[in-house]
Amino acid sequence: MRGGAAFIGIDLGTSGCRAVAIDATAEPLAETRAALPDSARSASGRAEQNPEDWWRALTEVLRALVATLPDHRPAALAVAATSPTLLLADTAGDPLGPALMYDDQSGHRAAAQIAASAPATSIARGPGSGLAKLLALHDRLAPTGPFWALHQADWIAARLTGVLAASDWHNALKLGHDPECADWPDWVGALLPPGARLPRVLAPGTRIAPLTPAVAATTGLPPTTQVVAGTTDSTAAALAAGLARPGEALTSLGTTLVVKVVSPHRIEAPDHGVYSHRYGTHWLVGGGSNSGAGVLRREFDDDALVTLSARIDPERDSGLDYYPLPGIGERFPRPDPHLAPRLDPHPGDPVRRLHGLLEGIARIEAEGYARLAELGAPRPRHVLSIGGGACNRTWTRIRERLLGCTVLRASHQQAAFGAALLARAGAADG
Repeated sequence: MRGGAAFIGIDLGTSGCRAVAIDATAEPLAETRAALPDSARSASGRAEQNPEDWWRALTEVLRALVATLPDHRPAALAVAATSPTLLLADTAGDPLGPALMYDDQSGHRAAAQIAASAPATSIARGPGSGLAKLLALHDRLAPTGPFWALHQADWIAARLTGVLAASDWHNALKLGHDPECADWPDWVGALLPPGARLPRVLAPGTRIAPLTPAVAATTGLPPTTQVVAGTTDSTAAALAAGLARPGEALTSLGTTLVVKVVSPHRIEAPDHGVYSHRYGTHWLVGGGSNSGAGVLRREFDDDALVTLSARIDPERDSGLDYYPLPGIGERFPRPDPHLAPRLDPHPGDPVRRLHGLLEGIARIEAEGYARLAELGAPRPRHVLSIGGGACNRTWTRIRERLLGCTVLRASHQQAAFGAALLARAGAADG
């Protein structure tokens, strides 16, 4: 075709699905998105979604994306998704029930089982890990035959290709996969219930298979489109932002708050909610808080955030000591499944209320980078920002004041762009 090949990245986030297409020079060509229903939540810390909602959103964005690419032929596709969102599927790949989302904290009994067997440094410990979700879902769904444990990105790739079951280094980490020996440890196998099957784990960008004819017909993509192993949404965002050298850091200010820094060595500290992904010849060290812009959305719409932020003096403290969370439970930098939000007192003034919330989330960010440094990661030389919060200049200045370094908005904001880079790399390697 006149425009050559296109490479597609998918980002399945908390509240929506986004697709980005780039050309061979990494120039963005088109972008589409669709909304997802909110997670169903319970007082026990459960957070779940219906995988079929992901599929409906994915096919919607792919059909819309293909319609905008008349001069480019899609060659490869990669999926970035929330980690450690997990579901159980039968041997045909059909979900046995809902998926437990990344912020689900209901697996306390499973976490106790894992703690008795897992090394102290394993990120698979804790009620929010992928392994805890596997055990909790097994207890709840009681499958009678063989079943697969699949991450969000794994299940989407399987649905696209008909190939069960492939995962990637990054999604598999919290299920217990060891990224240094590139295998499932024996202690993980010993914990698995009867019938449980774990996916094979590939390097991100490795080819899995082309689309099935049915998916090609449904989406309008060429049947030759290759699906490659994906990654987590936060790692895709780091790829998109261009993180490469030790000390380069990235904060994602989306529905949740995620901090990452490139490190020359691996750091695993599950008691602190800290873990490392293989990242080229380095490691991407970070942690994810349940706090973030999702808390702001409960009280302020876009117009209010812009108007009220302009009235805040970012050089002064609000005088409020908030720890903004959407519900009970925190992952990082204070891993505590019972931690309650601290959102009182309410000052009555919406400007001061927003000031306190922005400041509270910024304190969590600063505490996060300080925790990483305590554990041996480089201190950030500067922090790149992505997500809706990266556009808020008042918030940026509050964050700079609390972090003690420059905060810049990343040139490429979308995890889907990072996934598209993976797709391009996978096509080139093939």
